[in-house]
This record gives sequence, C-alpha cells and structure tokens, in this order.
Amino acid sequence: MTANIRIEPWSESDLDLLHRLNAPEMTTHLGGPEAEDQVVSRHGRYLVLRSGAMYRVVVDGESAGSVGFWEREWQGHTVHEVGWSVLPEFQGRGVAVAAAAVVVERARQAGPDRWVRAFPSVGHLASNAVCRKLGFTLQGEVECEYPPGRFMQCNDWGLAPVHA
Repeated sequence: MTANIRIEPWSESDLDLLHRLNAPEMTTHLGGPEAEDQVVSRHGRYLVLRSGAMYRVVVDGESAGSVGFWEREWQGHTVHEVGWSVLPEFQGRGVAVAAAAVVVERARQAGPDRWVRAFPSVGHLASNAVCRKLGFTLQGEVECEYPPGRFMQCNDWGLAPVHA
C-alpha cells in the first residue's frame, strides 16, 4: 500500500488529469472514451458540483486519479453515489480504497440519513473489490445508463445510512 495518499478539491488545473482518466484503457468498463467536448463539459460540472464534491487523488505529490460523491435519485430516494478512477501506474497499491474511504466518510457527513451507493460495472473486478473492502453490501445487479444513451450491467453496492 502507498503511504502518502490524500485528496484535494477538484480545480481548474485538473483538466489534464481528466484527459488522462479518459484514455481507452481507463474507460473500458465505462463504454469507452468521451469526446473532447464531453471531457471539457465534465470538467466544468466537477468545478461547480453543489450536491457533493469531486477530488483529485494525490499520491506522493503526483496526481493519481479522481474520487467523488454526488446526489442521485435511486429507487425513490435521494442517495449519495460515490465513484473513483485511478491511473494505471497507481493501481494495485490501495489508492482507490484509501481515497474512496475518505469520500465515503464525507458523503456520510453530508447526509447521515442517506444511503451511500456505488455502481461499478459487473465486469470491473477491481472496483467491485473496493466496494467489498469498504464494507458495502451487494444489493444486486442492475442496468445503469452511463454514459447517457449507453446501458451497462452494474452491481448495486450500498452502505446503510448512519442515522436511519
């Protein structure tokens, strides 16, 4: 495991990182890379996200990925969805688990009465392992639309509210 992992608020200077996270090898389980205008639009949404927060993951001073949480309507309730992406050179070192653990705690603080959910592709073994390591409970397999217009099979992982 890498010792020096932290998260920092997403900033204007993170567009280059978002381009790196949009590479074909990084988006295999997400339907492939987005077009340039979609990446720029996503960056803009990350900068003004009000129903959650996006962060740059930093390992030993280097940008290593992204992690965040946001509101989502799910099965008739508002939940906090969490997601993460870690560059290949930082994978397999506990970076996603460490960064996601911090974001899960922030999501719980923002809404202690809300479920925290994650929806990794059923075939994304590493992201499903992160969910297990963080104590999420597998709720079942669901069809998710991501990106818009593309449907994929995801696992629905959940952490019950702190205050139900």
